[in-house]
Amino acid sequence: MNLTYHLLPLIPNFVRQTLLLATLTASNLALAQQDLLHLGQLQLAIRDEAGKAIACRIHLSDPEGNPVQAPGLPFFKDHFVCDAPVLLRVTPGKYRYEIERGCEYKPVTGSVRVEFGELQAVRATLRRIAHASAAGWFSGDLHVHRSLRDIPLLMRAEDLHVAPVITWWNEHNLWTSKAIPKAGVVRQFDGNRFYNMMAGEDEREGGALMYFGLTRPLPISAVSREYPSPLKFVDQAVRQNPNVWLDIEKPFWWDVPAWIASGRMRSVGIANNHMCRNKMYEDEAWGYPRDEQRLPPPLGNGYWTQEIYYHLLNTGNRLPPTAGSASGVLPNPVGYNRVYVHCAGELTYPRWWHELRAGHCFVTNGPILFCKANGQLPGHVFRHANRVDLKLDLKLVSNDAVPQIEIIRDGSVVKTVSLSDGHREQQAAALSFQESGWFLVRAITNTSDTFRFASTGPYYVEIGESRQRISRRSAQFFLDWAQQRRQRVIKALPDLAQREEVVRYHDRAVQFWQEKRDLANAE
Repeated sequence: MNLTYHLLPLIPNFVRQTLLLATLTASNLALAQQDLLHLGQLQLAIRDEAGKAIACRIHLSDPEGNPVQAPGLPFFKDHFVCDAPVLLRVTPGKYRYEIERGCEYKPVTGSVRVEFGELQAVRATLRRIAHASAAGWFSGDLHVHRSLRDIPLLMRAEDLHVAPVITWWNEHNLWTSKAIPKAGVVRQFDGNRFYNMMAGEDEREGGALMYFGLTRPLPISAVSREYPSPLKFVDQAVRQNPNVWLDIEKPFWWDVPAWIASGRMRSVGIANNHMCRNKMYEDEAWGYPRDEQRLPPPLGNGYWTQEIYYHLLNTGNRLPPTAGSASGVLPNPVGYNRVYVHCAGELTYPRWWHELRAGHCFVTNGPILFCKANGQLPGHVFRHANRVDLKLDLKLVSNDAVPQIEIIRDGSVVKTVSLSDGHREQQAAALSFQESGWFLVRAITNTSDTFRFASTGPYYVEIGESRQRISRRSAQFFLDWAQQRRQRVIKALPDLAQREEVVRYHDRAVQFWQEKRDLANAE
């Protein structure tokens, strides 16, 4: 027997296969092939409750904790996806696995020991805890950086219905070496799953803006951190498509006050890639920093994201919340952060975006949170001369424990609904308005290492002639921010012509927020 065979149990698992392959010389090829036969085999067969093979995501780690790849299948960071049984040749030892399929299935976890020359099988059944699409809710991830060839399998493995794929991003542009398809950039498969091949991202000193609905990339490859302004490309995008969808990728980016002041933004990513499956990015990167004493890590950034979004709503900016995972760049699976949009009847790609614009949505990276207020979906505007009384019907389904559901009104928690189970609840709550405002419903899990939550899109209430509540405090919050950003741009751009070109956008932002503050009708 080859000496390598006797030494294998003493060698760290992650180098055993390398050593075996290194024995492939002319003199011992036969012995090396014999040794390879003494590796173990691990089969993974995942099925649904009906016994049919189901696409899913698998996190498989070897005895040393290193992620295992499956040859020929899409792999990223610590997981691969598959839609059929997988047979792996592995070195002996104990392997751990986590098998998941988005938010609507109960994960399967466990371990299996593989011995030399043996076949071990993991046969698992993924069981639904919710069926959102059956109720007309269809999920999308607005921040995907994965290969186009893998997208259909990745989406099926996460039960995801919509995914605009980032194919141009700063200096990266797939279309410099590839022709734009004449048949269009939207692809439909499995009946009602859709992906778009022409999503873009401009990510620089001011933050990241996402572009959806264009037919060709913008010329952003030759830019600096501060010049030209992202809003110059926003103007170009609007000329290409007046209905272009502009998503603020995170609400704490430095340029957010200027972007909002432009009037071009369509949505804000509050379930964003600072929130990862097993960790949080605890600072604001190059964004507007929070007070870490008031909002300490690891969850402070998640609460800061919420607070800024509430300030936006308090200033009359009715933007729906969105979600994105940045899979392909940051350590998330596709669809970890997702936005569910309600579409009654047949789902189409344009209709999904139409309903998102109406605010008929909720975002999540874990819990499924359905809400109706007086029978209406999120995004609805309640109008009355004197008073609005609301009955909220709430339904929560979650793999992680949720201690309570919170009702947020005009930026503050005004009511909590305690949950006895925390995994599957149906509750009701009441809320009354005698003045204009807004509200939404939020559920935050007990997870301690990442901000795992769900939030509905906002509802709006208009009482009497005062159609919108404008908070002076929230307007001042953005005015202070816009003024700080203006000074940062001045310091960053020594070239006078460049500085003047960029600063004019921030001058407009300062004026916009001053006017908001002057129009305020609430503290």
